[in-house]
Amino acid sequence: MAVEITDANFEEVVLNSKLPVLVDFWAEWCGPCRMVGPVIDEMHTEYEGKAIIGKVNVDENPGVSAKFGVRNIPTILFIKNGEVADKSVGAVPKAQLSSKLDAILN
Repeated sequence: MAVEITDANFEEVVLNSKLPVLVDFWAEWCGPCRMVGPVIDEMHTEYEGKAIIGKVNVDENPGVSAKFGVRNIPTILFIKNGEVADKSVGAVPKAQLSSKLDAILN
């Protein structure tokens, strides 16, 4: 299971992370989010120790969603050293997400 990221722990888990972070902004009612969800959970296992893979429920955490201007979901941000390094919007293939994450691992 991916790490649950909230308005309360966002700074600690994401911005202060020494590892790159993939953050999936999603909601229960979002069909494409449910398609991407299992991929995010798989990546959590595959990248253990190399990157943090987390999820933000936009309905429960409006602060962090607003801070990053998330208007469409799923939106996936790739964050390195507290800065957004890349972004993906919509349901995209796992290979595309892995490629973007691999690019910031180096």
